[in-house]
Amino acid sequence: RGTAARGERVRIDVPAGVSTGSRLRFPGRGDAGSPGRPPGDLYVVTNVAPHAFFSRVGDNIHCSVPVTLTEAALGAKIEVPTVNGRATVKVPPGTESGRKLRLRGKGAPSLRGEGVRGDQYVKVKVVVPRVVDERSREILRELAELNPDDPRKDLEAYGR
Repeated sequence: RGTAARGERVRIDVPAGVSTGSRLRFPGRGDAGSPGRPPGDLYVVTNVAPHAFFSRVGDNIHCSVPVTLTEAALGAKIEVPTVNGRATVKVPPGTESGRKLRLRGKGAPSLRGEGVRGDQYVKVKVVVPRVVDERSREILRELAELNPDDPRKDLEAYGR
């Protein structure tokens, strides 16, 4: 038919922001066309490997960061990793484990517009300290006496 089968290595530029399943089209880089016709297009379907620390949902990046009990109770400014380095996030006083804090514009680049990025969501994981000495136990007992709230008081209605 006037064509010969041969393999060819093709170098392609993958734009920032592609996700698993994205289809990239490269015009004229596919199979030869019928006699007198231009070659077809090459389509590449991407598969993005998972990351050990970050996960991605759309253009948003998610991660989980441990904070100390005192940082969660009193509030703090902490440094967290982002896909482009480190950033500071404010942990408000009284933050509970599982709360998500947003870093605007620190997510993945969007394919919808140049310079547009998703957000990064930092899930707070409050780490309870190991009590290793009697002084620490005394301080925690005093804290419990000063703050006698029962976090399970609303569960009584569900147990009946």
